[in-house]
Amino acid sequence: MKIEIRSRDGLARAGVLVHGDLSFPCPGVTEVDAVFPSLLARAYENVPISADEAFVAAWLVSGEEPHTVHPAYHEPVSAGEAVMVANWQTVLADPGAYVRHLVPLIESLPPDAPRYAPAAATPLNAALLAWTGFDLFDYAATDLAAARGRFLLPEGELGADALESGVCACEGCVAGDLRRHNRLTLERELALVRSFVQDGRLRDLVDSRCRLDAAAVGVLRLLDRRYPFIERWTPVTGPTPMRANSAEALGRPEVRRFAERVLKRYRPSRTDTVVLLPCSARKPYALSQSHRRFASVIRDRAHELIVTSPLGIVPRELELCYPAAHYDVPVTGYWDAEEVAVIAATLGAYLERHAFGRVIAHLEGGALRVAEVAAAGAGCTLERTVADGRPTSEASLGELEAALDGSRRRLEDPLRGLALYQFDHELDLSCLRSRGRYPRLQYLRGKTPLFGIDVDAGLLRPTFEGWRRLGEGYRVTIDAFVPQGDVLAPGVLDADPRIRPGDEVLVVGTLALATGRAAMSAAEMCASTRGVAVRRRKVMKLEHK
Repeated sequence: MKIEIRSRDGLARAGVLVHGDLSFPCPGVTEVDAVFPSLLARAYENVPISADEAFVAAWLVSGEEPHTVHPAYHEPVSAGEAVMVANWQTVLADPGAYVRHLVPLIESLPPDAPRYAPAAATPLNAALLAWTGFDLFDYAATDLAAARGRFLLPEGELGADALESGVCACEGCVAGDLRRHNRLTLERELALVRSFVQDGRLRDLVDSRCRLDAAAVGVLRLLDRRYPFIERWTPVTGPTPMRANSAEALGRPEVRRFAERVLKRYRPSRTDTVVLLPCSARKPYALSQSHRRFASVIRDRAHELIVTSPLGIVPRELELCYPAAHYDVPVTGYWDAEEVAVIAATLGAYLERHAFGRVIAHLEGGALRVAEVAAAGAGCTLERTVADGRPTSEASLGELEAALDGSRRRLEDPLRGLALYQFDHELDLSCLRSRGRYPRLQYLRGKTPLFGIDVDAGLLRPTFEGWRRLGEGYRVTIDAFVPQGDVLAPGVLDADPRIRPGDEVLVVGTLALATGRAAMSAAEMCASTRGVAVRRRKVMKLEHK
């Protein structure tokens, strides 16, 4: 069996599963016995998920495809061949076991192997299973529910009398066939999952579905805590808006990645004075009415830092980065204790790391509380400039003007911040000029374009000339060929391990250079035997003397 991946969203993949003359959508459900008839006669594969390595090595016998694998031990699997995880349904109610077994399982398997979870999928958990990397399912769980008289929906289970309640009008319900209804509901849910994967929004669907299942919420939270694992699969760009509608948004890998890059990669160009500002509903912040008023007062006389949930802090230079310019959050005016603690820790680390001469808090409410906690932890003195509880009032803006009186001006250019955040490289901005209207800017040297800002993706887009100024990082090395289309994984020889799906990369070969955007992480493009590694934008043939 082969998987033709057309879209990725973290661990989830959407595309087509192909086995001989058969093909069906992925993630998908099928009569697996018809696809893999050998399963009916195979033995010694029903090993418990909780078994240790010695037990699995002694008893597990993996036959032909799909190859049975186990979190504790498995025989090497050829790239691209389907694998089966027996008894995965036994960890669905145990979030700790689910995540504890999932991580080594995914890390040990070839990235282009279709993953089959037998007897596990129901309409309620299908989105979660797909989000955690499973591609292939059967009807065993839905048929068993029908035998027990359970009417399945993505929202949970009802009794068999729901067939006549009007809750669903599928052909199974019309015919009074509970088994048929359960199967059709699973098929519809998986079709919805595929659509959400294609749009990069599967996390939103999982967030909504898991509210009716405490174990699923547990899996979500525990997997977010495995940040080094889940971050490698998480794209650097995503849907607009990124919906931060639940408390779990604080732990989302894209949110944590943003905070870590702000602390570890970004360095402000000035440390004399920092002004802490509230966020705005409009993104990027600089285009909002409130931030235009702030800018008219600050006039480049201080480093500007926006305090916001769930991202924590957003330096003005980075306000175009994903997800800073792309998130949406419920606005209630209330910051709970966890929000304050998490964001204050990030802000405190930033203040301590850069040792600002003055810290001015032009904030109110929960954001001010965050600043107070952070300043206390960092040993900073906080200057408050909001006079009447309204940062945009004339009185408050007057206080801010007075606090900055005498400070010298110094422009902080978004090009510098984007290059630090995206490529971990300090750009020399001398001899560069910009054209266009903020935020859709292009940077040139003379008449030669070097960089453009892709506002929709929140990325800096270098030209070939621009890449020459970015050091040696974010390269994908390919074999001796000139790409005629997208760069496929079999042609990749090496890749910068920092590359994630969605990253801007430079493809380097002996015969050509190419610019484009990564479709896989570095580890996946180096280990895969099929699939698009880089979606090519431009190619430049190299001349050889």
